[in-house]
Amino acid sequence: MKILSAILLLGLAATGCASKSTAQLKQQNAFLAGQNAALQRQAMAAAQAQGVIIDGAVKNPTIPWVAGLTLAQAIATANYTGPDEPKQIIITRQGESATLDAKVLLDGTDIPLELGDVIELR
Repeated sequence: MKILSAILLLGLAATGCASKSTAQLKQQNAFLAGQNAALQRQAMAAAQAQGVIIDGAVKNPTIPWVAGLTLAQAIATANYTGPDEPKQIIITRQGESATLDAKVLLDGTDIPLELGDVIELR
């Protein structure tokens, strides 16, 4: 009986250690995920401060700022590589987003950009 009790106690102790170890690993992974997200936000903010960001199928996602930069110029500079023309363009400026049909841009209407704009091509 004492041997059975000792085996059960050892089994419980081993299970407790594994659970504690698993919990610590989960906490560490959550911490690292938070750190990575913060670093990505910092990198995005730094890139925005230097120019315009194009999110989508492009070769050059960060476009340096020049006065008078337009949406068409930024997309051309970004070198769009998608298999089809984008159908939707989302412009985010100071936390507010506006969605437009890409046909508007293709029809010749151009939109002036501002430093820090984020353009999403879908």
